[in-house]
Amino acid sequence: MAGRIVGFLREYILGLSILTIIPGIVFMFMGVIFVFFNSVGEPAGALLHFIYVLGIWNDYILVAGLIIFGVGVYYLYSYLNKRKFVLDELKTDKRSEILKKRSKLETTVKHLPSKYQRMLSEKEEEFNIR
Repeated sequence: MAGRIVGFLREYILGLSILTIIPGIVFMFMGVIFVFFNSVGEPAGALLHFIYVLGIWNDYILVAGLIIFGVGVYYLYSYLNKRKFVLDELKTDKRSEILKKRSKLETTVKHLPSKYQRMLSEKEEEFNIR
Protein backbone atom coordinates (compact mmCIF):
# COMPACT_ATOMS: atom_id res chain seq x y z
CA MET A 1 0.00 0.00 0.00
CA ALA A 2 2.76 2.44 0.93
CA GLY A 3 4.57 1.67 -2.31
CA ARG A 4 1.54 2.65 -4.34
CA ILE A 5 1.15 5.92 -2.44
CA VAL A 6 4.82 6.80 -2.90
CA GLY A 7 4.58 5.83 -6.56
CA PHE A 8 1.56 8.09 -7.03
CA LEU A 9 3.32 11.00 -5.31
CA ARG A 10 6.43 10.41 -7.40
CA GLU A 11 4.46 10.43 -10.67
CA TYR A 12 2.68 13.70 -9.95
CA ILE A 13 5.31 15.58 -7.92
CA LEU A 14 5.36 18.58 -10.26
CA GLY A 15 1.62 19.22 -10.08
CA LEU A 16 1.43 18.45 -6.37
CA SER A 17 4.26 20.83 -5.52
CA ILE A 18 2.57 23.61 -7.49
CA LEU A 19 -0.73 22.81 -5.77
CA THR A 20 1.08 23.04 -2.43
CA ILE A 21 2.57 26.44 -3.24
CA ILE A 22 -0.84 27.99 -4.00
CA PRO A 23 -2.41 27.49 -0.51
CA GLY A 24 0.89 28.58 1.00
CA ILE A 25 0.66 31.87 -0.88
CA VAL A 26 -2.99 32.33 0.10
CA PHE A 27 -2.27 31.65 3.79
CA MET A 28 0.72 33.99 3.77
CA PHE A 29 -1.42 36.68 2.14
CA MET A 30 -4.12 36.26 4.78
CA GLY A 31 -1.62 36.38 7.62
CA VAL A 32 0.25 39.38 6.28
CA ILE A 33 -2.96 41.33 5.66
CA PHE A 34 -4.11 40.76 9.23
CA VAL A 35 -0.76 41.30 10.94
CA PHE A 36 0.24 44.47 9.12
CA PHE A 37 -3.17 46.00 8.38
CA ASN A 38 -5.01 45.04 11.58
CA SER A 39 -5.49 48.63 12.78
CA VAL A 40 -7.66 49.58 9.78
CA GLY A 41 -10.79 48.17 11.42
CA GLU A 42 -13.41 45.84 10.01
CA PRO A 43 -13.09 45.82 6.22
CA ALA A 44 -15.97 45.80 3.74
CA GLY A 45 -14.82 43.02 1.36
CA ALA A 46 -15.88 39.40 1.87
CA LEU A 47 -12.35 37.97 1.93
CA LEU A 48 -11.10 40.74 4.17
CA HIS A 49 -14.08 40.20 6.46
CA PHE A 50 -13.18 36.51 6.67
CA ILE A 51 -9.60 37.44 7.59
CA TYR A 52 -10.92 39.80 10.26
CA VAL A 53 -13.24 37.11 11.70
CA LEU A 54 -10.33 34.68 12.08
CA GLY A 55 -8.71 37.22 14.35
CA ILE A 56 -5.64 36.08 16.25
CA TRP A 57 -5.57 32.76 14.37
CA ASN A 58 -4.08 34.66 11.45
CA ASP A 59 -0.71 34.60 13.21
CA TYR A 60 -0.78 30.81 13.07
CA ILE A 61 -2.09 30.89 9.51
CA LEU A 62 0.88 33.07 8.53
CA VAL A 63 3.33 30.57 10.04
CA ALA A 64 1.50 27.64 8.42
CA GLY A 65 1.55 29.48 5.10
CA LEU A 66 5.29 30.00 5.34
CA ILE A 67 5.84 26.31 6.10
CA ILE A 68 3.51 25.07 3.35
CA PHE A 69 5.01 27.49 0.82
CA GLY A 70 8.52 26.42 1.81
CA VAL A 71 7.70 22.73 1.42
CA GLY A 72 6.15 23.33 -2.01
CA VAL A 73 9.09 25.38 -3.22
CA TYR A 74 11.56 22.79 -1.90
CA TYR A 75 9.87 19.92 -3.74
CA LEU A 76 9.52 21.95 -6.92
CA TYR A 77 13.19 22.97 -6.83
CA SER A 78 14.28 19.42 -6.01
CA TYR A 79 12.25 17.96 -8.88
CA LEU A 80 13.50 20.51 -11.41
CA ASN A 81 17.11 20.12 -10.28
CA LYS A 82 17.02 16.30 -10.49
CA ARG A 83 15.23 16.41 -13.83
CA LYS A 84 17.81 18.79 -15.27
CA PHE A 85 20.67 16.56 -14.07
CA VAL A 86 19.17 13.42 -15.61
CA LEU A 87 18.35 15.08 -18.93
CA ASP A 88 21.82 16.63 -19.19
CA GLU A 89 23.51 13.30 -18.48
CA LEU A 90 21.31 11.38 -20.91
CA LYS A 91 22.14 13.76 -23.78
CA THR A 92 25.64 12.33 -24.04
CA ASP A 93 26.61 9.90 -26.76
CA LYS A 94 29.57 8.45 -24.87
CA ARG A 95 29.26 5.16 -23.05
CA SER A 96 32.08 6.02 -20.65
CA GLU A 97 30.30 9.13 -19.37
CA ILE A 98 27.13 7.14 -18.67
CA LEU A 99 29.18 4.50 -16.83
CA LYS A 100 30.91 7.15 -14.69
CA LYS A 101 27.62 8.65 -13.53
CA ARG A 102 25.56 5.45 -13.56
CA SER A 103 25.14 5.03 -9.80
CA LYS A 104 24.20 8.66 -9.29
CA LEU A 105 21.82 8.50 -12.26
CA GLU A 106 20.12 5.39 -10.90
CA THR A 107 19.61 6.90 -7.44
CA THR A 108 18.34 10.16 -8.92
CA VAL A 109 15.97 8.43 -11.31
CA LYS A 110 14.39 6.51 -8.39
CA HIS A 111 13.01 9.82 -7.11
CA LEU A 112 11.59 10.93 -10.45
CA PRO A 113 8.52 9.78 -12.42
CA SER A 114 8.76 6.46 -14.27
CA LYS A 115 9.27 8.27 -17.58
CA TYR A 116 12.85 9.06 -16.59
CA GLN A 117 13.47 5.46 -15.50
CA ARG A 118 12.40 4.32 -18.96
CA MET A 119 14.67 6.92 -20.56
CA LEU A 120 17.64 5.66 -18.53
CA SER A 121 16.91 2.02 -19.36
CA GLU A 122 16.64 2.89 -23.07
CA LYS A 123 20.00 4.67 -22.92
CA GLU A 124 21.53 1.66 -21.15
CA GLU A 125 20.15 -0.65 -23.85
CA GLU A 126 21.56 1.64 -26.51
CA PHE A 127 25.06 1.34 -25.01
CA ASN A 128 24.68 -2.35 -24.00
CA ILE A 129 25.14 -1.60 -20.30
CA ARG A 130 24.02 -4.38 -17.98
